[in-house]
Amino acid sequence: MTGSTLAPFTADDYRARMDRAARAAADAGLAGLLVAPGPDLVWLTGYAPTAATERLTLLVLAQGRAPVLVVPTLEAPDAAEAAGAPALNLRDWTDGKDPYAATAALLDVSGRFGISDNAWAMHLLGLQRALPGTSYASLTEALPMLRAVKDAAELDLMAAAGAAADATFEEIRKVPFAGRKESAVGADLADLLRKFGHSQVDFTIVASGPNGANPHHEVGDRVIERGDMVVLDFGGLKDGYGSDTSRTVHVGEPTDEERRVHDLVREAQEAGFRAVRPGVACQEVDRAARAVIDDAGYGEYFIHRTGHGIGVTTHEPPYMIEGEQQPLVPGMCFSVEPGVYLPGRFGVRIEDIVTVTADGGRRLNNTDREMVIVD
Repeated sequence: MTGSTLAPFTADDYRARMDRAARAAADAGLAGLLVAPGPDLVWLTGYAPTAATERLTLLVLAQGRAPVLVVPTLEAPDAAEAAGAPALNLRDWTDGKDPYAATAALLDVSGRFGISDNAWAMHLLGLQRALPGTSYASLTEALPMLRAVKDAAELDLMAAAGAAADATFEEIRKVPFAGRKESAVGADLADLLRKFGHSQVDFTIVASGPNGANPHHEVGDRVIERGDMVVLDFGGLKDGYGSDTSRTVHVGEPTDEERRVHDLVREAQEAGFRAVRPGVACQEVDRAARAVIDDAGYGEYFIHRTGHGIGVTTHEPPYMIEGEQQPLVPGMCFSVEPGVYLPGRFGVRIEDIVTVTADGGRRLNNTDREMVIVD
């Protein structure tokens, strides 16, 4: 993700997010949050440095204190132009100075802080040297639901990203498959995602025939053959928010078994979707989809969780998996994507992004879930 602004958010929106994050940190018993460049920083401030750098950039949030962005002096002009900058105090440091000492002056000397999962180890170690009495927890571990519940504007962006992914599928089903390499179809997917407004393509899985039994095969040099089942899974970021959808197509007419397995996965996906409603534990979505596949005797071939959260990243909490008792809340967005993977033969996966509503769920992907025949 590049650039410094995610439309349509304003400084007040970012101020509200930072206030909410600081309160959540205090409620979790933390002295504050330390947010490094990455998705959390963009979501909280609208600021994304244009390139990865070894120079320390860190947002410091603590309840009852104004947010401070520690930033290298040469990056300060860009930071000042971020949409959330009016809600921030910028504290810049110059090369040759100690950024950890500058940051330490903002922190409780014996506090426990949440810190971005993607913070550089050298920066965390520098803070620990400057403040040996402090301790740290992964931000995702400490506040897993920080970004999980989307507001109305975010939901509109998620819906637009889903619609763009749907438009991509409607176009890709028209291209030739037989006789072409998986990588060529993957390139078509990437081009179509960009055509329909994606600024970032995160993945284009094209898994044909036996490759379909590997859920994360992505693309390879295998030439797609007539008679192949082909798993398509693709997505990325449009206007800063994620898409992720899977459909399984068939090159030419399928066998009775292939139709049966595809129908089974479709029924499991529908069961997972129908389990979505406020207050239900995330694991119940997994259980509902998995029960359909288990009852049909294919349980050992469903080898991953049923879903993952999505927002400013394509994978984030919450997760639809056994043991996750986090209740569903209106505004949460996540995938429902059961699959069956028969080693050496073929795989099937069907995936929609779903958002929780006041009385159930709403799909953000709406292309055909029946088996699609391609050439």
